[in-house]
Amino acid sequence: MVARKKTNRTRPAKRRPARPAVHRFVGRDASPVLDHYPPKDPGLTVRGPPPSAGTVPAGAVARPGAVPPAPAAPAETTAPLPLIRLERPFDVDDFSSLLGETSVRVTVPREDLAEVLRRVSEFMGFGIYVYSVTVRPAPSGLLKAFVVELQRVDFSPEKGEWVPFVDQGTSGSPFGPSGNRT
Repeated sequence: MVARKKTNRTRPAKRRPARPAVHRFVGRDASPVLDHYPPKDPGLTVRGPPPSAGTVPAGAVARPGAVPPAPAAPAETTAPLPLIRLERPFDVDDFSSLLGETSVRVTVPREDLAEVLRRVSEFMGFGIYVYSVTVRPAPSGLLKAFVVELQRVDFSPEKGEWVPFVDQGTSGSPFGPSGNRT
């Protein structure tokens, strides 16, 4: 058996055809869709409402689930209004975050009413915040939603009844704004 010597043969490198200098995504071919459907003119895209339409006045506070106030007559704008307007569904956890305010007014769907009232009574169980609760049907007339109004109240020993809460400010004393224990 004769041992063969290994020879280093160099093979000529295969030349690839030169590709045109087109910037493409590395690793895959460009989409043929873009060749048939060029990008749209940015001037033809649908725009949302003008910035002034969705803003809330500085003094107003938007509450989740609350009935929005009637919008003012729209001024003439060049931007079209959206075709669909989505409203967030009522969330009991968002409502619970409102507890602690002086007054709260929300529209609650019928299926969430029991849970809302349970959370209000549980919150008042601590004795720090006490609310006068008013529940009435929403204006739709189908009894699918109810308007729940909470007004913070304090007990007045002089009158012997619950009176609307009056904010007296904050105090550095643990005994209240007067600073004494009585």
